[in-house]
Amino acid sequence: MKAYIFPGQGSQFTGMGKDLYEQSAVARDMFSKADAILGFSLSHTMFQGSEQELKQTKVTQPAVFLHSVVSFSLIGNAAPAMVAGHSLGEYSALVTNQTLTFEDALRLVFIRATAMQHACEAVPSAMAAVLGFSSEQQVEDICAQVSNEVVVPANYNSPAQLVISGSTKGIDQAIVLLKAAGIRRVLKLPVGGAFHSPLMEPARRKLEQAIYQTHFNTPICPVYQNVSAKAETDPEVIKENLVAQLTAPVKWTQTIRQMKTDGATEFIEVGPGEVLTGLVGKILS
Repeated sequence: MKAYIFPGQGSQFTGMGKDLYEQSAVARDMFSKADAILGFSLSHTMFQGSEQELKQTKVTQPAVFLHSVVSFSLIGNAAPAMVAGHSLGEYSALVTNQTLTFEDALRLVFIRATAMQHACEAVPSAMAAVLGFSSEQQVEDICAQVSNEVVVPANYNSPAQLVISGSTKGIDQAIVLLKAAGIRRVLKLPVGGAFHSPLMEPARRKLEQAIYQTHFNTPICPVYQNVSAKAETDPEVIKENLVAQLTAPVKWTQTIRQMKTDGATEFIEVGPGEVLTGLVGKILS
């Protein structure tokens, strides 16, 4: 049973999508539509923009989304039995299983990206990858020990990697506590701010309004959502989970395990990079 999975922010690179654009009229049409919907040349930034330009959340998210959806459209006889996406990648998954049209999903992605960038600029915040912990509970308990600052588990990426998210001061305090507990590998991530934490609440409110004004179809196959790590097919539940996703953790480890339990025999990553393929290998090993 084929499961298609889609990456999130962090998989971008200069020149992304240029090969797709050059080889396919379908791809060129989708890039052209995206530029028209967004009102600026995303394709130019993807093909020729600097690493710094591509790192802006309001550019990164639509760029990774567009690359993923175009890539899927070029797969012959693709018949997903189930889909999932990591954070932003959930929108690519929802186009793939026909819950959302390409155009509607791109509009939502841009609203999400812009709102998240504004939230990041409002409060100094950060994320850090924690590796080599004894249990997820250990990291969760240490986050809870940080006083008067926001620090929460944000991405359950694999049994060996958990990303935490919060205010800059909170993350710095958590790093000290984690190292004192014997966890030596804690790496601050080069991201714009505290994704999947309560600090994204202003962005969540803006996105919620846009999501509930958008038509969601009944999907052709289940989407395993970050918030629930379960198969979802009800458009209203999918909407609720998509809104909650901004301030809730990404349960990627739990999602992949559930997909495997439900019959996934092959995981196919679609989009820039192979980060998720590596995580799936670690989760299921």
